Amino acid sequence: MRAACAALSGVIAGFSALAVAELAAAVVRPEAGPVTAVGSAVIDRTPPALKDFAVRNFGTNDKLVLELGILAILALFAVAVGLLALRHRIAGSAAVLVFGAVGAVAAVGRPEGRVSDALPSVVGALAGAGVLYLLSGRLYPARSYGERPAGGFDRRGFVVAAGVAAVASAGAGLLGRRLTSAVQAGAEASRRDLKLPAPASPAPAVPAGAELGIRGLSPFVTPNKDFYRVDTALVVPRVDAGAWRLRIHGKGVSRPVTLSLRELMGRGAVERDITLTCVSNEVGGPYVGNARWLGVRLADLLREAGVRPPSEGGRADQLVARSVDGMTIGTPVEDVMDGREALLAFGMNGEPLPFTHGFPVRMVVPGLYGYVSACKWIKDIELTTFDAYDAYWVKRSWSRRAPIKTQARIDTPRPFASPKAGTVPVAGVAWAQHRGITRVEVRVDGGPWHPARLAPGAGRDVWRQWVWEWPATPGSHTLEVRATDGAGATQTARRAGTVPDGATGWHSVVVDVT
Repeated sequence: MRAACAALSGVIAGFSALAVAELAAAVVRPEAGPVTAVGSAVIDRTPPALKDFAVRNFGTNDKLVLELGILAILALFAVAVGLLALRHRIAGSAAVLVFGAVGAVAAVGRPEGRVSDALPSVVGALAGAGVLYLLSGRLYPARSYGERPAGGFDRRGFVVAAGVAAVASAGAGLLGRRLTSAVQAGAEASRRDLKLPAPASPAPAVPAGAELGIRGLSPFVTPNKDFYRVDTALVVPRVDAGAWRLRIHGKGVSRPVTLSLRELMGRGAVERDITLTCVSNEVGGPYVGNARWLGVRLADLLREAGVRPPSEGGRADQLVARSVDGMTIGTPVEDVMDGREALLAFGMNGEPLPFTHGFPVRMVVPGLYGYVSACKWIKDIELTTFDAYDAYWVKRSWSRRAPIKTQARIDTPRPFASPKAGTVPVAGVAWAQHRGITRVEVRVDGGPWHPARLAPGAGRDVWRQWVWEWPATPGSHTLEVRATDGAGATQTARRAGTVPDGATGWHSVVVDVT
């Protein structure tokens, strides 16, 4: 009985520590909470292969799985320190303080960490240690509070103390959540009230027939709610549009620039359809989407700041974009300034960027995987060189330069589907941003390649839908697809994983025709 109550003491103490820490984080900033800080530190130190495994198997729930894992470990730790405190009260409470120190170090050690970020972990640990010391004391005999208990303990006193501690902790946690919501309400209101400018350069009209209208086929425009999200932010930054500023500085910048969102939006907006792809996308994977982006040309801003690309004698060959959450993204200056529609985007599919996709401003660079181009929640652009600086993902074994590889995906029929014999539409999407798609071919069971019908193209930076009418016969069949890009290169059959610069191979599905 006493051991069970000791374990419960540890759990309540852990709950108290997290609740008080969340309340303190609401005052400091949500990203400073211990679970977020430790989780972010884990992400920063995760090997690329393990990170890829998490994205592949858990998708956009990878962060939730990580947080649940941390909470599970905390629960086990809490039980252990509760049992320790049964025999050694001071040692048990000290263990809680040590764990708080881990959270504090993790919070301060993040790229964007501040000294004040340690406060939630420290305050929470003090609260947890105090609760554990109090509750474990109730487990000693009524007249003996020494290190070695002998006899019964104050059951009623323990129940009362545990109940009070649990209720007080729940109240602290609830208050913390309300304070955090109040802080974030200003940013949410700034997004809600933001009026996007009319584009000075509207997107070209989408050709008739670009949407094939086949059931199961990805839509030409990916809705915001369905657009993939892959990043390291456990807490999505909520940036107030009115307070946001962008700074452009560094090597080769003769006229440093600082812009507010209003100033940025007043510079002549450009609207373009651009398909984005994540380097973590496996062959046939879901981490690709097409949207209509609204923003300003990044190359224009760089030239105004005095920047020249290396081909024109410029001193910087790398642009390092920094996010408010500390992420760094390194992009080749030459690619940004070679005439492609590289944007600082503030609009997505007719509305301000969603917070999950970078509000108020993000980078969009056609033809490059997101980890070297698509900085969300951007606040700073520094011109430097690849020799002088390695950005976040490059330090973790990914390539410095990562042009998107030519890919085609079968959307329908789905794997292991059972279509009926007869004419079956095999359809999907193909992409090779900044080169375009000129041909898609499908084959069955390793036989000859058959040309698919391509939907009219909407530009070389946009994916294309395709369809092949398959005269399906009964039995199990393997369908494969490959694409050819505008440079004349046909998608390779060689299978390779996503590390270090994107997956390769043909997408295939197995179906059972009835």
